[in-house]
Amino acid sequence: MPWRGAEVPGEFPTLGYQVADWIEEKCAIPDGEFAGDPYLLTDEQLNFLLHFYRVDPDTGKFHYERGAQLVRPQKWGKGPFSAAIVCAEGMGPVRFDGWDADGDPVGRDWPTPWIQITAVSEAQTANVWRALVPMIRLGEGGLSAEIPDTGETRINLPGGGRIEPVTASAKSRLGQRVTFCLEDETHSWLETNGGRNLADNQRRNLSGMKGRWLETTNAWDPAEESVAQQTFEGSDKGVYIDDVEPGEGSIRNKRDRRRMLKTVYGDSAKGDKERGIDAWIDLDRIDSEIRDLLTRDAPQAERFFLNRKRAGEARAFDPEKWDENGSAQDVEPGSLIVLGIDGARFHDALAIIATHVETGYQWPVGIWETPDDAPEDYEHPFDAVDGAVTEAAERFDIWRAYIDPQYIEPLFEKWQGRYGERSFMPWYTSRPRQVGWAVREFTDAIAAGDFQHDPDETFSRHIKNAVKSKLNVRDDRQRFMWTISKDRVDSPRKIDAAMAAVLSWEARGDAISAGATASQDKSWTTF
Repeated sequence: MPWRGAEVPGEFPTLGYQVADWIEEKCAIPDGEFAGDPYLLTDEQLNFLLHFYRVDPDTGKFHYERGAQLVRPQKWGKGPFSAAIVCAEGMGPVRFDGWDADGDPVGRDWPTPWIQITAVSEAQTANVWRALVPMIRLGEGGLSAEIPDTGETRINLPGGGRIEPVTASAKSRLGQRVTFCLEDETHSWLETNGGRNLADNQRRNLSGMKGRWLETTNAWDPAEESVAQQTFEGSDKGVYIDDVEPGEGSIRNKRDRRRMLKTVYGDSAKGDKERGIDAWIDLDRIDSEIRDLLTRDAPQAERFFLNRKRAGEARAFDPEKWDENGSAQDVEPGSLIVLGIDGARFHDALAIIATHVETGYQWPVGIWETPDDAPEDYEHPFDAVDGAVTEAAERFDIWRAYIDPQYIEPLFEKWQGRYGERSFMPWYTSRPRQVGWAVREFTDAIAAGDFQHDPDETFSRHIKNAVKSKLNVRDDRQRFMWTISKDRVDSPRKIDAAMAAVLSWEARGDAISAGATASQDKSWTTF
């Protein structure tokens, strides 16, 4: 079924053409100088609809039966486009209803659609809602007459259906018979703000109704483990991912930047003169915003305008560099190693990180986190922690262990008594200048790729959870130094393995400075 000469990869059957025709006939441009004119779709938007509404030729079910994710940069037009899809899900031919005489799929509407526009805050739901209401009211294709009851908190559809905004703070989300959910700005849906729980609940509700969801998102900060990142990395065949990469190039190079901007903004920056669609993105203005951000937060500029998944400036360590350095390796028994130990006795985690002195390879000897269902009087299993250190000491030659003893003093005293005060030493992370330099050295090592580490999931998560915390001390160039901390005091996102890694790396540096690079008789080793 041709539509404006578009070519569909694989020539698969789809309801996307019918949905596109319905949108252009019924929906209006919601704002701006062309408000009220028909909402015309670009080829880029059409391509998304063709895939999202792709039909299996044997079963008639949607090929992407769970949902889709649309990843585009800031101001690409995700809000109005998703509002048009919401309109179609409310009144349009979005359900398979058989095949016509030419063998093409035929669509019909939901008898009683229940649609939720969801975000983690009311301000975010307004992004789509403020496009949706005028898109209905201003339309000249009969949509305003068919949906006369539009308001700020609910749109009532014919036959008892409805469209409503929902946030993570909503009281009633379980068991709702929703047919379609638009999940907006999922790069900001985190465990800490209820976003993950909201997504899980909605998707369970949709599964019971054979409904689907659509995520719209900017590029995410890979250190935050957002819903957007989880969807993208989930590799679920039932989910259509529509993402665009900017290609190789430096955001600080003007020529590279313009080429990449043209790639990620696509039709929104080109328009379509033949169909009367004007470009709504001014790349010069976008470029000026990027230049301003480059002086303060380059990763933010790359995420929001170049569609690149980059960690924010607040993140202590580069998660991409960290992942690049991950490699499972075997360390020979008897090798000279050092340990870094940090953590608490009760509710924070407790971590022991080893570093092979000769190569710099790091791995977790053990990481203990408080279980989700832990009782109020929970304590980490000190016997197991002590056993892990004992096993490491029997297997390797521990040159030194640096330990922050503030919250695990009984263990620290036991280790000093067993291994000696000059081997298991206190290293207080509360001393600003000391910890500032240690964190600086570890950060530089990650950035330079100077060491490899075990790709343990919990270890990596702690590294990526760590954020910068400014110290009131300066380095030799009069720059403020920083340590690492959680993103907030009561955050569930643990970082103890990250600090243990810093201590372990510091111990390795001291071992090299002392000339201890291979296993040796400790009786003649001096400290």
